Amino acid sequence: MDAHGGLATLLGGARPLRSPAAGFVDLAAPPAVNPSGPDAMRSPAGAVGSGGSATTEVNPLATGLKLKSAPLESTDLQFPINLATALRLSDARPLIVAAAQASVWVAEAELTRAKVLWIPYLNIGFDYLRHDGGGPDFNKGIMTAPSVNFFYGGAGMWGGMDGISTTDAYFQPLVQRQVLNAAHWKIQAAKNDAVQQTADAYFRVHQNRGIYAGALYSVERGRDLVERVTQLSREFVPKVEIERARNMLADLEQQAVSARQEWRVASADLTQVLRLDPRAVVVPLEHDHVQVTLIDPGRPLDDLMPIALTNRPELGSQQALVQAMLQQIRREKMRPFLPKIYINGFQTPYEMMQAGIFGLGPNSSLNQWRGRDDLSYQPMWQLEAFGIGNLARIKEQRGNQSRAIIELFKTQDMVAAEVTRAQARVQSAAARVLQADRAMRTAIITFNGNYEGLQQTTRLGNVLVLVNRPQEAVFALQLLMVAFNEYFTTVAEYNHSQFELFHALGYPGRELAQLRSPGDIQPVDTTRPAYLPPVGNGPPPATR
Repeated sequence: MDAHGGLATLLGGARPLRSPAAGFVDLAAPPAVNPSGPDAMRSPAGAVGSGGSATTEVNPLATGLKLKSAPLESTDLQFPINLATALRLSDARPLIVAAAQASVWVAEAELTRAKVLWIPYLNIGFDYLRHDGGGPDFNKGIMTAPSVNFFYGGAGMWGGMDGISTTDAYFQPLVQRQVLNAAHWKIQAAKNDAVQQTADAYFRVHQNRGIYAGALYSVERGRDLVERVTQLSREFVPKVEIERARNMLADLEQQAVSARQEWRVASADLTQVLRLDPRAVVVPLEHDHVQVTLIDPGRPLDDLMPIALTNRPELGSQQALVQAMLQQIRREKMRPFLPKIYINGFQTPYEMMQAGIFGLGPNSSLNQWRGRDDLSYQPMWQLEAFGIGNLARIKEQRGNQSRAIIELFKTQDMVAAEVTRAQARVQSAAARVLQADRAMRTAIITFNGNYEGLQQTTRLGNVLVLVNRPQEAVFALQLLMVAFNEYFTTVAEYNHSQFELFHALGYPGRELAQLRSPGDIQPVDTTRPAYLPPVGNGPPPATR
């Protein structure tokens, strides 16, 4: 695929989707930044266990907190990408799309064969026989000892051992056309699945990279906390409190290392889905708390259900198979009334040649040559087991149609359940994003207050004590780390649920092109190492 020029053709449009299923919002709209949040906190100086230097880019969260982007090592193969480019690549590169396209090829080939069932075989060949020794020679009508040569060569049409079934020749193309329709629907279903897989993998990268950045920030604040606790007078802080703070810092460092690992794992998952260079570290260009809204969480189920039951390609595929079963019932009903046509030769070897040259002669000579043609057309009507077998065939096809209808009903129930589950997840995630944002605000304020309180004292009677104890600051920092994890996880779950609902409603992946682009298309390098097979565009579109 043209990764440089072709990408712009899909997601470059700025026209919003106009549909009864709308409820879409501008994907390009930046997330709101609450100005009432606390002042920006200072960012970590570098990665835990990383040899690379930290970048200077900062991404403001909705709380006003600025985190440095997760750092990369000097040896990393960076792969910058944005959501628009990832969704564009999901249209053709995933293997599930290529597999569905290959199935269309198979269905198209079967349709082509069905269209030519009325055409007989063309046979070209020859037959040579030599008779030596005694025995009856039917060519001479006497008992003879000399040898006889026999040669026949030519060509002819042949209807096959079972003849040409006019029933199959008429109805089988109708059946296979519906099978091809079902295969085309499955291509769109595969593209929809690829969009969802890509979105899930992409937002997992965001989630884990954001958690990694939050862990690095917590580690940096933990180091500051350990240093401040260490500098406090032993009169205020026993030694065990210093060790408590150091233990907390060690735990945060482990969490940071684990978060880096999960970022790399999620990156590998995305490169696998899009079949990119598996060595690459995916670096999304959006900030990690970006929230993508495709469907309004407030849309009622009564509005969403009809949309899904109309648009899902899986339903279109199953409906085509039901129509194919209907044509098979009609075929079996007409079978006793439409003949089979037998086309063959007559009194020729194997009755497969109808015109040619015939040679005959005694001993080793072939001195009698004549042209010869044999032709036999035989229409034949058949009643299988006096018609009982035909009735059984009709019953069998009606059973197959019933099973296809049952599968259609099962698919409809599955679609309705998916819409309900997806809407529940969207609404839950939308509410939890606000709660996670509130939890992060309070966690930041709590830690800042406890951290500053370590330098403030108050008098309790004749005793001078700290306003805040070290263990309170330690606990507040641990809660801050939890708040980071929950915040980025909840935002990712919101984005996951949006694309899940988008998929459940059956919107084809191509309709994303009609939304305002969630970013400019990036001219990414989609080549892979030489030891991996190259990625093509899959089979060309099948034609009818």
